[in-house]
Amino acid sequence: MRHLWFVLALSSFAAVLPAASSAWAGSALIYVTNSAGDSIHAIDPATNKVVQEIKGIEAAHGIAPSPDGARVYVSNEADSTLDVFDRESGALIKKVPLSNHPNNIAVTKNGDRILVGIARGPGAVDVIDAKTLTRTKSILVKGRLHNIYVTPDGKHLITGSIPGKLMTVIDLEREVPVWELPFDLGVRPMTIEAGPDGATRRIFVQLSDTNGFAVVDFAARKEVARIKLPATATEFETDAGRATSPSHGIGVAPDGKTLWVTSIPNNAVFVYSLQNPSLDKLELIGEVALPDLKLPGHGPIASVPNWVTFTPDGKTVYVSNAGLRSVTAIDTESMKVKAVVPVGEVPKRINTLVMN
Repeated sequence: MRHLWFVLALSSFAAVLPAASSAWAGSALIYVTNSAGDSIHAIDPATNKVVQEIKGIEAAHGIAPSPDGARVYVSNEADSTLDVFDRESGALIKKVPLSNHPNNIAVTKNGDRILVGIARGPGAVDVIDAKTLTRTKSILVKGRLHNIYVTPDGKHLITGSIPGKLMTVIDLEREVPVWELPFDLGVRPMTIEAGPDGATRRIFVQLSDTNGFAVVDFAARKEVARIKLPATATEFETDAGRATSPSHGIGVAPDGKTLWVTSIPNNAVFVYSLQNPSLDKLELIGEVALPDLKLPGHGPIASVPNWVTFTPDGKTVYVSNAGLRSVTAIDTESMKVKAVVPVGEVPKRINTLVMN
């Protein structure tokens, strides 16, 4: 069991797709990639039960649906491909060769392109045409990429590099980098806040070796705050490799009022209010304890919380428990755990697929 825990904790993490409008009136599925297995699980948020399993993809990493909900796109680390699946049947449609080893992915707002962060070589974003399912371009950036995100207004792609310690902003119409922001530490998961006009207002950036996050003013193109998460009240066991990324999952709720941030050392999710008009001010308003593993002769073992995603109405937030083969569903109003859903081996990224 001790060896099993080490293996599970060593390679885990999870994923996020920006949620849809709170006016949503359709149905949704929560998709989870499992990095130590060969499957993807789909959870029905109405029942918090697994309703679909897509098998046969080793080392699935990033995952994102097409805007119409007909397809599921997955970056395949084993084959360096973008794997395209039919959402309803789970059947593989095509494996699209990439320029190199992939990491996270994103889809343009109108669904015409799938964008894949390349984690090897000099660093790039591969552009895949959604109609032909072919790679049309590689946008070169400075540094191998970890995560990429389309802004709420669909105008830009935000990319982050761990070795490059750099955030890069790409103009999606022209498919060229337009500005960069260097950090003192590697850039890991991010989430984007839109202003009242829908334009990007702030980017919240998690960094290597940091149990917290940076706040970036998008218009000013600069970091305006560095937020440290509260100190741990309980010591949780985890593997030493987790120290390089203690906070690795972050998301803005669909109504734009709160920011949810995971912490591996705290084995918790922290909730911040985004209602203060000052760009550098965030108020901590809640903390949700996550499940832990208890073994004879050990203290509590962290669930290794990673990425987060929301139901489109914002009533539930899902957190992948990379160390416990499960996903935690949290009621966002009460800030209470409502379910723990078993999934596959080392759940990684999580995304919400909306079906209207």
